[in-house]
Amino acid sequence: MSSAQAHSDHRPHSSAWSIFLVFLRLGLTSFGGPIAHLGYFREEFVNRRRWLDEPGYADLVALCQFLPGPASSQVGIAIGLLRGGYSGSLAAWAGFTLPSAIALALFALGIASWGDALPDELLHGLKIVAVAVVAQAVWGMARNLCTDGTRITIALAAACAVLVVPNAWAQLGIIVIAGMIGLLLFRPSMRSPSMPFQPRTGRATASFFLILFFALLIGLPVLVAVSASQSLALLDTFYRAGALVFGGGHVVLPLLQAEVVPNGWVSNDTFLAGYGATQAVPGPLFTFSAFLGASMSGGNGNLANAAVCLVAVFIPSFLLVFGVMPFWERLRASRHMQAALGGVNAAVVGLLLAALYDPVWTNAIFGADDFALAMIALVALMVWKLPPWLVVLVGGIAGWMLAALL
Repeated sequence: MSSAQAHSDHRPHSSAWSIFLVFLRLGLTSFGGPIAHLGYFREEFVNRRRWLDEPGYADLVALCQFLPGPASSQVGIAIGLLRGGYSGSLAAWAGFTLPSAIALALFALGIASWGDALPDELLHGLKIVAVAVVAQAVWGMARNLCTDGTRITIALAAACAVLVVPNAWAQLGIIVIAGMIGLLLFRPSMRSPSMPFQPRTGRATASFFLILFFALLIGLPVLVAVSASQSLALLDTFYRAGALVFGGGHVVLPLLQAEVVPNGWVSNDTFLAGYGATQAVPGPLFTFSAFLGASMSGGNGNLANAAVCLVAVFIPSFLLVFGVMPFWERLRASRHMQAALGGVNAAVVGLLLAALYDPVWTNAIFGADDFALAMIALVALMVWKLPPWLVVLVGGIAGWMLAALL
């Protein structure tokens, strides 16, 4: 047996239940949107638990930036897969996704009205804390991934480019160009990644998942055309949304509006109410699908529809992560791929830097008091080493009280 195989056979393993509990805490406290989620994940799994090292985490983020769908959720699914196999990936997704999905489904059914009752000041405090979370992630990743003038230049150029052309396709193009620059300019020494993350799946199985991804993408519309099943129509609509969207949750929301409002499944007023509520809950923005499923008109709005829509929009992420991860380890270990990843990772830092300004900073910092609270939260995370969930809780309450006092 080779040393690499021996190392692979003795990788740390966690139970599905322990993975679920870790991600459940993140699902209850990860406010701030997809970019902030990557900051929470980095703090939890690189700094605190050391399930990944910095280069491994950066490579994982880079891979998920290439894939369509919600990048932060895919990173979580991949971490669960590496740590606990298929059951670990499902546990990670469930823990991170279900809190906001259940809350939005209940809100849609009218069982709870907390979405309107939640004070705006409290939500604003949570947005301020998200500034600190993203700033910590940008600083930490830049310190480890932008180690020379060339990489710093790539990061700054990527940040400027995405701010000038703010769309998902531009981000994808920037990452591709950065990879080409890295391939041309960098000459890394041949090395094995310090923490290999070959998943416990074979390439034949991975190929099956990739084939299934495309088979569903092509086959579901055909089945809908010959069937009158609303559940099948929902499955097709939300599967395509999860399979074809680059740029994450902020991009999928208007796409879903074009799918569910014109055909009368959900009224525009209901859609907008759910859109606002989705911004107020932690976890992935793709859980908006649960709200839409539970809001379906014509007497069909129920938790079963919510479950169908929620699962359908995330199925592509599972299939892509399961299908790509077994090939990714060998690719990232090659000299040429390491050179390309040097450029890609620098560009990812730049994309995070741009996101720190817009939308994170521009939607949270409106005055000196907001800036002061963000700096205190940043010190709490980076100097006092307080856990992110505690900083989120205290920061939200502090923002509420500060607004009341002023």
